[in-house]
Amino acid sequence: MSTSQMSYVAHARAALVLGLPLIGGHLGQVAIGVTDTVMLGWYGVEELAALGVASSVFFVLYLMGSGFAWAVMPMVASFHAEGDEVNLRRATRMGLWLSMGFALLALPIMIYSRPILLALGQTEQVAQLGSEYLRIAGWGVVPALLVMTFKSYLAALERTQIVLWITLAAAVANALANYAFIFGNWGAPAWGISGAAVASLVTQIVMLLGIFGYAVVVLPQHQLMKRLWRPDWEMLARVFRLGWPIGLTNLSEVGLFAASAFMMGWLGTIPLAAHNIALQLASITFMVHLGLSNVATIRAGNAYGRGDLDHMVRGAQTVIVMSLGMALATIVLFIAFPEPLISLFMDRDEPARDQILEIGVLLLALAALFQLVDGAQVIALGLLRGVQDTTIPMVLAGVSYWLVGMPASYVLGFVLGWGGAGVWLGLVLGLACAGVALMIRFWTVSLPRLSQGASVAAAQ
Repeated sequence: MSTSQMSYVAHARAALVLGLPLIGGHLGQVAIGVTDTVMLGWYGVEELAALGVASSVFFVLYLMGSGFAWAVMPMVASFHAEGDEVNLRRATRMGLWLSMGFALLALPIMIYSRPILLALGQTEQVAQLGSEYLRIAGWGVVPALLVMTFKSYLAALERTQIVLWITLAAAVANALANYAFIFGNWGAPAWGISGAAVASLVTQIVMLLGIFGYAVVVLPQHQLMKRLWRPDWEMLARVFRLGWPIGLTNLSEVGLFAASAFMMGWLGTIPLAAHNIALQLASITFMVHLGLSNVATIRAGNAYGRGDLDHMVRGAQTVIVMSLGMALATIVLFIAFPEPLISLFMDRDEPARDQILEIGVLLLALAALFQLVDGAQVIALGLLRGVQDTTIPMVLAGVSYWLVGMPASYVLGFVLGWGGAGVWLGLVLGLACAGVALMIRFWTVSLPRLSQGASVAAAQ
């Protein structure tokens, strides 16, 4: 059976084989952040609130820089489908170059973050604790972006199992290091939020060593490290052209959530702590949609390299339905069991426990609302990246997040006085706008354009 004749069941099976390890890898990555949140929640509410703000700064920069790593995924998938190992190697190398360059530019912002946090309206205590975290954890952006590039390279080759195992090993290392350095267990110093930062940095280094070793030892034929120091300006420009819109799209989305954390900080430490918990729970379920989005990118990239549009259409429809099913299951979970889920992140004796629970239950109900639209927008982005359409989607996403979502969050939260609920309703509106616009882009513009191109090529 040719790929163009695959049934929807076969597409679903192939998507699961490729996607489950990717989803597991993303969940393992989130487990690192969740571990920090849970253990610092046990340590103190001030530290938990500061972690939420500091993590937002880190991930704004990290996800912006990851655009170059994510550009490697559709390019390698397409070159792999064409059997072009030379360009496969060139794209991966220049992805590493661009990722390293961005990391070095981002590092000073995190080392000197305290004035930035104060300028964004955080309290003196939150800004101080957040800057303490970022002075250490910020160095992790260098290995983190290199790891993301290697992950994209391996995922595009459909070697997703190793990505899962390395991430899970790193999550275990992070939990052990957190337990030691936050609380001073096993003879280690009790460093509090600085201990969580040390644990995160160690984790990123462990991941880099593991994934680098695999790529070099198991795939020597690609010779990724041979003459890595030599510039390849033509391929660097190609990766840059595809990657910078992805990076700015990531920045738009994560910036929306980071801005929401800052606005919740204006409401006080307790609302900010509740926001951090609800967002961590929503992030866990979002990783399933992100894994399916990666599947969409890889399979669309393969189909794009072969010129197999029927395969692309059936594969796209399959991942959209799978994402929808996950969203519906998450809605039921968040609405039916909010208090047990939120309680996982707090000590039983926390004085502000009841207040955090009251706010968190409402925020989790709103998080259930944006499961559908958040899944839709990230799947659409994955499909568009697979066909190497990134510039116009960047504009559509930016308009949705910042001209719809952010103003709506401010107006609903502060002008109308709805507080945290208003801030989160604004997030829902921004994500919904992005989901609709990006789906329309893929089905009515990108796909017909590829179809016309295939028809012209066939006629010639």
